[in-house]
Amino acid sequence: MMSRLRMYWSLTKSLQTGLLLVTGIAGYLSARCPIHSEARLLALIGSLYCAISGSTVLNMVFDRDIDAKMRRACQRPLPAGRMPVREALALGIVLSAVGVGWAFALSWLYGTIVFAGLFIDVVIYTMWLKRRTAWSIVWGGVAGGMPILAGRVFGTGQIDLIGLLFALAILLWIPTHILTFGMRYAEQYRAAGVPIFPNRYGEWITRVTIALSTSAAVVAMLLATAQIGLPWLYFHLDLWLSAMLLGVASMSLLRRSTKLNLALYKFASVYMLGSMGLIVAGVVLN
Repeated sequence: MMSRLRMYWSLTKSLQTGLLLVTGIAGYLSARCPIHSEARLLALIGSLYCAISGSTVLNMVFDRDIDAKMRRACQRPLPAGRMPVREALALGIVLSAVGVGWAFALSWLYGTIVFAGLFIDVVIYTMWLKRRTAWSIVWGGVAGGMPILAGRVFGTGQIDLIGLLFALAILLWIPTHILTFGMRYAEQYRAAGVPIFPNRYGEWITRVTIALSTSAAVVAMLLATAQIGLPWLYFHLDLWLSAMLLGVASMSLLRRSTKLNLALYKFASVYMLGSMGLIVAGVVLN
C-alpha cells in the first residue's frame, strides 16, 4: 500500500506542484480579502492542489513514451511499467475533476480560471504543442501563471491588473526555469524527439532568451508587489532576490558554464519561492 502511495506521490511531481500551490496561496493572500477565514484558505489549497496535481498526473500519462526515451525520466512509474496506464489515467481524471468541481463550487470565476489552467496545460501544451514546436513553452508558461491568478481572483472576486501582473511574472519566469533545464538535457530531448529551444535555435539564442525573460519577469513581479503595498522591508528583500537572480542570469549569458546554468536553474526556483514567501509574510505579519 505504501509503495503504491509513493508512486502516486511521484506522479504528482510534488516539488513542482508545491511551488505552483504556493503561488496560488500568495495570490489569494495578496488580495487581503476582508472575509478571509481558515476554512476559505483550506478550500483554496484543497481545490488548487487537486487540480494542479491532477493535470500533472495526466501530463505524465501522455508523456510516458517520451519519458521512456530519456535517461532522467525512464525510471518513473509509467515508463518503467510499475503502474498500469489506466490506473494513472484514472488518478489524474479523479484529481482533476475534484479540483475543478470544488473550484466551481467555491466561485464560478475562480473555477473558470482553474479549469482554464488545467485545459491549457494538458490539452494545448502537452497533447497538442509539446511535440510540435519549441514555442509550446509559452503555453506552458500561461498554464503556470493560472494558479496565482486563480488565487488572486478567489480573494478579490475579479480579474484585476495585479493578478494579471502576477500571472505575467510567472509566464516570463518559466523560461528561466525550463530552458536552463532544457540546455542541461538537450541531447535527451533530441533523442526523445521533443523540440526545445537549445536544439532548435542554439545555445546562444537560448541564453539571450533566458536573460531577457528573467529581466521582464522581475519587472512584472516588482510592479505587482508594489501595487499590493508590500511593506518596505519585504519589498526591499524582494529587490535583493531580484538583483541576485538577474546577476546569475547575466553571468550565465556572458559566460558559458554548466555550473552556472545549473545554478540559475536552481536559483530560479529559490527566487520564486522566496518572492511568494515575502508576499505571504508581508500580508500576514503586518
